[in-house]
Amino acid sequence: MKKRPHSTPHDSLFKRFLRDSETARDFLDIHLPPALRQLCDLSTLHLESGSFVEDNLRASYSDILYSLHTSKGEGYIYVVIEHQSTPDSHMAFRLLRYALAAMQQHLDRGHKALPLVIPMLFYHGSISPYPFSLCWLDEFPPDSPAKQLYLGAFPLVDVTDIPDNAILQHRRIALLELVQKHIRQRDLSHILQQLVEVVLMGYTDHQQFKTLFTYMSLHGN
Repeated sequence: MKKRPHSTPHDSLFKRFLRDSETARDFLDIHLPPALRQLCDLSTLHLESGSFVEDNLRASYSDILYSLHTSKGEGYIYVVIEHQSTPDSHMAFRLLRYALAAMQQHLDRGHKALPLVIPMLFYHGSISPYPFSLCWLDEFPPDSPAKQLYLGAFPLVDVTDIPDNAILQHRRIALLELVQKHIRQRDLSHILQQLVEVVLMGYTDHQQFKTLFTYMSLHGN
């Protein structure tokens, strides 16, 4: 989390109130959705230093991060206030990015599990009510498969679990997959026949073969 060398009047006012622990507890007690409020022990609220807002956006946004105990373990509440009169249509995605940055900071401190980070937006713009969804997945087109993708497990290519005979059917990517699957083995001679078979298929050009041969000579166990 970056430290701020200077602050704007908007930022100073926001921080003056929400850096006070009792004020912050009142704010969160009132405005956290009930299901999230039940998870949070606000008596353990602790102000964290720094900011995730980019330097060139400090005139438009202020942020503040609290750590606290939740019923599910250590967590954070991250509050952003938008100072500009015209709201950002991509604010949901911005909040997600900042929440992920807070998670990364938590991991960088030596923790093993991802923490719960609750992002909140404080809005006082000229358009009322707030005109945009704060679900970042709603920023995709209506027919986008984004929800299916991002609410599930990401695609995995685990070559360690693919039989060699199946890899041989993978055309132009077969040689790379076969070598990567076996590169940590002490002796690659047992796959020599398969390597020759793939090369003879004619899918690999000279530069690819040269690069792969150099890689095998340097990194093969």
